[in-house]
Amino acid sequence: MNSDPDERFHLTLTAAGHRTMQGWWRSETVARRKFVAWIGSYGALPNARITLVDEETGIVLATWPQEA
Repeated sequence: MNSDPDERFHLTLTAAGHRTMQGWWRSETVARRKFVAWIGSYGALPNARITLVDEETGIVLATWPQEA
């Protein structure tokens, strides 16, 4: 886990089995806005998967698409 408060909320985009993009934010609110924006921008990529993790707690806050 990451102890840097500027990199607490970690967003990852995986497409076609490869990590394509990632970003870190201090604010959960900003990270959640980016999560939604990434769905709109990159959700049509083959096998796209977007994950938001709280690096301080290790908890997955959101994933897209949601698992059934």
